[in-house]
Amino acid sequence: MPKGRFMPRLSFYVLRQLIGPVALFIFLLTCVIWLSQSLRLLDLVINRGQSAPTFFYLTLLMLPSLLVVILPIAYFAGTLYGLHKLNADSELTVMSAAGFSRSQLLTPILIAAGTVMVATYFCSLYLMPFCQRLMRDKEIDIRADIGAAILNEGQFNTPADGLTVFMRELSPDGQLRGVLVHDERDRLHPTTYLAESGVLAQTPAGARLIMLDGTIEQSTPEGPCRGPAPAKPKEPNKLQGSMPKCAPGLRHAPPTLSVLKFQRYVFDLDQFGGRQEDAELRTSERYLGELLWPSSAKPLKPEARRVYFAEANNRLAAPLYCPAFALIAFAAVTLGRRARGVYALRLAAASMLAAGLRIAGYGVQGLGARSPILCSLFYLIPLLAGAAAFAEIAGYDLAWIRARFRPRILEPVT
Repeated sequence: MPKGRFMPRLSFYVLRQLIGPVALFIFLLTCVIWLSQSLRLLDLVINRGQSAPTFFYLTLLMLPSLLVVILPIAYFAGTLYGLHKLNADSELTVMSAAGFSRSQLLTPILIAAGTVMVATYFCSLYLMPFCQRLMRDKEIDIRADIGAAILNEGQFNTPADGLTVFMRELSPDGQLRGVLVHDERDRLHPTTYLAESGVLAQTPAGARLIMLDGTIEQSTPEGPCRGPAPAKPKEPNKLQGSMPKCAPGLRHAPPTLSVLKFQRYVFDLDQFGGRQEDAELRTSERYLGELLWPSSAKPLKPEARRVYFAEANNRLAAPLYCPAFALIAFAAVTLGRRARGVYALRLAAASMLAAGLRIAGYGVQGLGARSPILCSLFYLIPLLAGAAAFAEIAGYDLAWIRARFRPRILEPVT
């Protein structure tokens, strides 16, 4: 077979051997982190009476923000496993004997790293803020949909402060049986609505609860002072503190309960679930330009500007870990002695080094939020790690660098 066609086929073979493990690790890590992060949405979806498709839609909107973290780590794990499998099956040895050089072997690995890096950039710079904005709008709509939050038969539902709704039965055709609505926004004049039946309707003006054949009961506190005071009060009134004290010899009028019957009454639910939208975008909802040049309806504090600047640099630097991890994995598998114990320690050291680098990158974000000058560490950490691994692969002797940082013992002068 001609040499010009032999080398590219081996490169594509190595690339195919990496695609499977990388895709598997991306899938596994995404499933684990996705399930753990989606639990926080259960309370919102269940308490607001939303459906299962709404829950899955919200969890899908979380994926881009998770992939920004997962992709570099999954690529390192998949590359390390794929190269280890090639080495364990002695395929790397056969490739080397056939004239396949280290640079040719490194080419498909860097191509895969570049592909994952571009995908990470796409997720961090576009997909993540886009999906986070969609999630915020959907959450606002869910919280504003107070009608769906009360459709739980046999339960006392409190979809908003000051409102309690109970229904004895919800028929398949949407009819409500045994409806109770207690409105206590006005503590001095609480109102209770009782109806034999009702229906929840979505009108152009919003959600409306239509109650049929019921009563409206409203209690009033003690009235103005009148008449002579009794010799001994029977029971203290809890609302007495809200009324001024009567002059000696007078007493408050007793509380009253007014009852009004109705055949049809429409209760406005939108007054409790008004759509309150926060005009200020969160950090994860801003695009790169909005982080570097933030704008706001109200003046931004310098601390907020530094946080936005640190987040922008973090998004630009996070994908750089992909080529750095590629070089570290390649150096761990192909360099050094082939003894089993030494080889296993080298793989473990490479894994710990990659984990330490990524943790250090996350730690820099807090430092960069306090001092913009330290944002340069976002780029220095992956670039220096990748440069050191590339120098090892290229055959440069870095022992003199390690020797300079090694403590020296001064010999006594004779």
